[in-house]
Amino acid sequence: MSRLEINDLSVWFGQDRDRVDAVKHASFAVPSGASFGLVGESGSGKSTILRALVGLVPTWSGEMKIDGQQLTKKRPRGFFKDVQMVFQDPYASLHPRHTVDQVLGETLNLHGFSDINDRIEQLLQDVGLGPAFRFRYPHQLSGGQRQRVAIARALAPEPSVLLLDEPTSALDVSVQAEVLNLLADLRETRALTYLMVSHNLAVVAHMCNEIAVMQAGEIVEVMGVEDMRAMTPQHPYTRHLLESSQGYRPSEEQSE
Repeated sequence: MSRLEINDLSVWFGQDRDRVDAVKHASFAVPSGASFGLVGESGSGKSTILRALVGLVPTWSGEMKIDGQQLTKKRPRGFFKDVQMVFQDPYASLHPRHTVDQVLGETLNLHGFSDINDRIEQLLQDVGLGPAFRFRYPHQLSGGQRQRVAIARALAPEPSVLLLDEPTSALDVSVQAEVLNLLADLRETRALTYLMVSHNLAVVAHMCNEIAVMQAGEIVEVMGVEDMRAMTPQHPYTRHLLESSQGYRPSEEQSE
């Protein structure tokens, strides 16, 4: 059984003549413990799928399942303990007037944990931050450190599924690899299942086992990361993305 399953998912905004179809009949499955990537240009519907999964977009049709259990408009009580999301901008997703201790403590308390002090210390250790960071505010942290706090907050309820919405795109290039390596290590040590959105094919190739390519709200191709690395796509749009990711190629220059 797939850990996460999407069948014929459509998501839209507005009604009647103002309706915009952001996702159209998307289907894919993510096995337990796997990392699945959604790639495509901005506006292709990638992040909308994540937001629909966590209930931030109420207008959708089709099926979304976790462990075979179909999600309805109202998420079951244990959903947010099992499924957590890491957003693109770590500064915007953290309360500017809450210390790291408050951010993690409130999350743990919300999910009914009692040994909060010990858990905060362990979470900080797990994401590579020491006790010195515990009582700092977000503005006192670097971008990479803030994203580590956001990851620790997502891990606090002990989920089995993490939804990653461009988790490194707002970070300096110098720290992107560190955060990606942290996420890869956490998936292995905690047996997590990832659904990751990214426009960066190099990130997806590093993190994911399989990818779905989206164009204008539709999934045009699902392929293994090895096929992506081998440059053997089936769809022209996927080929365009892969070739674009290779950068400028002098061999294609038109002679004057």
